Amino acid sequence: MSWQTYVDDHLLATGTVRQAALVDQKKPHASWAASPSFTVGTKEAEALMASFQDPSKIFESGITVNGVKYYALRANDRSIYAKKGSSGLVCVKTKLTIIVATYDDKIQPGQCTATTEKLADYLISVNF
Repeated sequence: MSWQTYVDDHLLATGTVRQAALVDQKKPHASWAASPSFTVGTKEAEALMASFQDPSKIFESGITVNGVKYYALRANDRSIYAKKGSSGLVCVKTKLTIIVATYDDKIQPGQCTATTEKLADYLISVNF
């Protein structure tokens, strides 16, 4: 199975995720897969990694993904939840990747969170 399948079938096809990407933790400039027109830039990926290591900073400055600045609601060494207006961001770190998912005003934040965390649990269980 390709990494794109995880984005397409396990995130986007659920209808609970608007856009998504799988970002390599070791090479933040490299996405394993992403939805069309959704890019997590190198600086954005590096900022995400730093935020998992020290979540306190994003509560002050927010986090930018795909050129959109979100404000942190919750952050720890595994998950970051952030919001901008009626849209939001869910990022979950696995062993090798960061799952980055967004939702809009047509999706409940909890649905996006549950879908993203479920995929993260699976990837962790198979050592990814």
